[in-house]
Amino acid sequence: MGSGSFLKLLANNFDVLAGPLVSLAYPLYASVRAIETKSPVDDQQWLTYWVLYSFITLFELTFAPVIEWLPFWSYAKLFFNCWLVLPCFHGAAYVYDHFVRPMFVNRQIVNVWYVPRKEKLSKPDDVLSAAERYIEQNGPEAFEKLISKSTRGSNSKRKTKQSILEEAAYLS
Repeated sequence: MGSGSFLKLLANNFDVLAGPLVSLAYPLYASVRAIETKSPVDDQQWLTYWVLYSFITLFELTFAPVIEWLPFWSYAKLFFNCWLVLPCFHGAAYVYDHFVRPMFVNRQIVNVWYVPRKEKLSKPDDVLSAAERYIEQNGPEAFEKLISKSTRGSNSKRKTKQSILEEAAYLS
């Protein structure tokens, strides 16, 4: 009867007892053992585990008020940590290769606050400065041609407008 109640106590508090064992004790032992070996494979497994464990801890600290309302959080964390830790699953390596590494290694930074600087800050960006730049780049003859083209185009538009006005006056 005494061993049955002990097993019942163990079953009821499995997450309390197994959680720290799985998430801290075995990984600490395995990490020390990995440091002492020459193989980089186990080093990668345990370094990735500690990176993911720090992400989980950061998530828990950030969203603690929300997590308190989730009754299954401790069990989900326990099973996730088991999946990360156990060598038969290599969960830490999988999560790192598919989620964490692309986020940090292949990241593309988009700077939202980038505003390109103007070359000449002292000159205002108005019609005269634009005309001066055009003359510097293309010469005064090209500028005169540009002006003559624009005046010819505006004269033809004015004639069209006048003819429309004349037609409107003629029709009424």
